[in-house]
Amino acid sequence: MDFSILFESWDLYLDGFITTVWMVAVALVVGLIIAIPVGIARNSKNPIIYFPAWAYIYFFRGTPLLIQLYLVYYGLSQLIEVQGTLWQEAWFCALFVFILNTAAYTSEIIRGAINSLPKGEIEAAKAYGMSTPQSFRRIILPSAMRRALPAYSNEVIFMVHGSAVAGIVTIVDLTGAARIVNSRYYAPFESYLFAGMCYMVLTFTIIWGFKKLEQRWLQHLRPIV
Repeated sequence: MDFSILFESWDLYLDGFITTVWMVAVALVVGLIIAIPVGIARNSKNPIIYFPAWAYIYFFRGTPLLIQLYLVYYGLSQLIEVQGTLWQEAWFCALFVFILNTAAYTSEIIRGAINSLPKGEIEAAKAYGMSTPQSFRRIILPSAMRRALPAYSNEVIFMVHGSAVAGIVTIVDLTGAARIVNSRYYAPFESYLFAGMCYMVLTFTIIWGFKKLEQRWLQHLRPIV
């Protein structure tokens, strides 16, 4: 084993690390914005509101992320003209799929968090004379988002790991960088082991960050003894 190749390729790994971080970060932020109304719609009793949200979640949770990426990156050109548009860019297709995928999972997390709220909180909001939109804005959503933190941390970690499929469609993320280093030096152990260590650093940083948030925002839910 020759780990000196890692020093020769550090700039490639750095670019791949930055690409992975920004793509995952954008996907999570936009996905969360989409997930909140979808999660609320999923709880609706009106089939016109409920069914589209259910179908969207069912598809993206029921199919592998890689298949979704292939459908957009390779299959979209059979339906629309992609030449000269962002749809022919691998990074845009991957980011689009990441956003829709994480939004589907996150909306289910939010839906579950809303359903797990104590009825007393909702009744107290009604007793204060709040309308349904006011109750969601002031009471239900803030409380549900705090309660969803442990489950959402798992989704963030999944998104970091799932982003590795971006390297398959020519994007030089961490996995793509490892693939290039391996093709240059024929050193699969060194190249992919280092990429795995970078993913571990990201994962444990995320875990640490969410632990801090849980200590701050979920302290009132801890048992006294």
